[in-house]
Amino acid sequence: MTLNQRFSPLFLVLSGLFGFAGVALAAAAAHLDGDGHFLASASAMCLAHAPALLALALAGEKLKTAWLAGLLMGVGTLLFSGDLVTLRFAGSGLFPMAAPTGGFAMMFGWLAIAAGAIFRNRAG
Repeated sequence: MTLNQRFSPLFLVLSGLFGFAGVALAAAAAHLDGDGHFLASASAMCLAHAPALLALALAGEKLKTAWLAGLLMGVGTLLFSGDLVTLRFAGSGLFPMAAPTGGFAMMFGWLAIAAGAIFRNRAG
């Protein structure tokens, strides 16, 4: 079993959870007073990465780096969005530099997709 096959179920779960969270956070940002921009940013990242993770799960065998891209995007989205949500509701983030760390992880996840397109599987 390849790494892509092993991580595919995780990416599907994260895709569904991020899609749900993205819609819920967008609604909360629209209806809550105060720092709604934190929730709007978290929503945007969830909604941007949910379909990307779905695509990586479904077409990952054509991309050598799908497992790496998905892990970076998944962890990055959790850190970035989680930090903003806890900042809004708890008054402090997850830990210092959690959001920037998550942001960099997401960016490197997208670079892993680009690298995978350059170094394609022979069967792909």
